Amino acid sequence: MLSYILKRIALMLPTLLGALTLTFVVIQFVPGGPVEQAMAEARAGARGAYKARGDIDAKQLEELKKLYGFDKPAPVRYVEMLEHFARFDLGRSFSHDRPVWDLIKEKLPVSISLGLWTFLISYLISLPLGIAKAVHEGSRFDALSTLFVLVGFAIPGFVLGVFLIVLFAGGTFWDVFPLRGLTSDHWAQLAWPARIRDYFWHLTLPLTCLVVGSFAQTTLLTKNTFVEEIRKQYVLVARAKGLSQARVLWKHVLRNALIPIVTGFPAAFVAAFFSGALLIETLFSLDGLGRLSYESVVRRDYPVVLGSLFLFTLIGLVVKLVSDLLYMLVDPRVQFGAAAK
Repeated sequence: MLSYILKRIALMLPTLLGALTLTFVVIQFVPGGPVEQAMAEARAGARGAYKARGDIDAKQLEELKKLYGFDKPAPVRYVEMLEHFARFDLGRSFSHDRPVWDLIKEKLPVSISLGLWTFLISYLISLPLGIAKAVHEGSRFDALSTLFVLVGFAIPGFVLGVFLIVLFAGGTFWDVFPLRGLTSDHWAQLAWPARIRDYFWHLTLPLTCLVVGSFAQTTLLTKNTFVEEIRKQYVLVARAKGLSQARVLWKHVLRNALIPIVTGFPAAFVAAFFSGALLIETLFSLDGLGRLSYESVVRRDYPVVLGSLFLFTLIGLVVKLVSDLLYMLVDPRVQFGAAAK
């Protein structure tokens, strides 16, 4: 297994390098970079050191390029970027004038709150519901729950968010839940029980939007996996030996049926942090990684774009390796090391 892990780690490097290289090359052809934006602001006389002139000369243009690091050829900048990333130095944001690491750490509490609780609540609903649907396959409960799950999956999260705001956040009907932020302004002055209540009170609406659309796939995967296992020969043999339905389900079926679900935990956990939350963050005024990534692309803040890509790609590759190792732990029949020889 050790040789397999080492080979996978070795394969991570070209994958990570390929993602960074492709993004870096695309960036070179994207119009409206930070230098162009500064020039446009100078011409418009909006702000900056050159607004009194209304235009910039060649010397000032060179100063701008040097300020943003564009005075060097693209290959030199590419090599310097790789050297910095090898030391986990993600650079400094153009628009915020702060280290990219500091920006990411500042936005992480929001993304952790949304991602962690979405993941936990989704799985706490999906697994029992999927098992119940498998046990009662073809029943009215199975049909109604499938309808409910698919309707929730079909409703876009931001549409549900608008509906919840209108209904429960002072839009037209009831002003029950807060509309902005992760905590109240006076959160630091509250006692810990009140802090916890305030924290979850702010999370109720955005979590509802994220959870409703996220547990459908896991629920149906759980059901289909259990149904497939229940129909296998070893289950019929166990029942023929006189084992109870509960013993067959929880001792024999559960372990085999959970293999594809458990091995998907790491990927689902990370995906809950970094996907699909932009509109929800915007709708509920939550300043997380989704908004940071979007604003960085719009503002052509290349250090944030490339730094975030490097970090997220690295996390994704590590999570994929962890998923494979979990598969081996859950199913001892899988031997990656032997397969790699």
